Amino acid sequence: MTGSAAPTVTALYRYAVKGLSGEARDRVTLEAGGTMPFDRAYAIENGPGRFDSENPRHLPKITFLMLMRDERLATLATTFDDATETLTIMRAGKQVARGQLSTPLGRKMIEQFFAAYMKAELRGPPKVVFAPGHTFSDVAFKCVHVVNLATVRDVERVMGRRVDPLRFRANVYIDGIPPWAELGWVGRELSLGDVRTKVVDLTGRCDATNVDPQTGARDMGLPTLLLRTWGHSDLGVYAKIVEGGELSIGDEVAVSAAV
Repeated sequence: MTGSAAPTVTALYRYAVKGLSGEARDRVTLEAGGTMPFDRAYAIENGPGRFDSENPRHLPKITFLMLMRDERLATLATTFDDATETLTIMRAGKQVARGQLSTPLGRKMIEQFFAAYMKAELRGPPKVVFAPGHTFSDVAFKCVHVVNLATVRDVERVMGRRVDPLRFRANVYIDGIPPWAELGWVGRELSLGDVRTKVVDLTGRCDATNVDPQTGARDMGLPTLLLRTWGHSDLGVYAKIVEGGELSIGDEVAVSAAV
């Protein structure tokens, strides 16, 4: 994810299981009112949970295994096959678990792995949960999460060290926009290639950003830095998809004029 001269989409990511690693995509098809395909389609409850697959609703992220508290998750690399909904978990280059999440047996295989691997962090037996059409996002509405790489570079400038953009776990990374310009986009239309979205909220950052997405080390204090330097803890925006379409790396980015 490097700089670019014109406003463009530079990277696309989805996170099939909340709290686990993301996967890069060259292109995706987005639908109005939806999310990145399979983004946060699954989550892992940390002990006895309140999620009801028959009556799904948004629950606090503390309900699930997640990076803000469970940084050991970042030591795992995962892949998710859309066609079979099979999750493969790797650690240090070796496969440690694999299961088809759409089947009870497959979910049990993954649950058994996390019962052992996250034993110290668990409040009870872990449970893979899902519901058709539900997303386990940190926010209670379906959207895509967009991060401006120029803003990340400005944070790097102040911090004096590299900040991996993947710390922010966005779906869409854009470049060619001035740093922090996105803070003024709420209520405006954001066009990503042929996809039209409306920016509905800023992304308040939590301690999950302090975790190195490659090593699992808790080695930064990004929310504190944001608050101390810029007077807020926001980095990125949430945008609802108004008109769907295919989105690819290299597509142009445009923002409507302020009302």
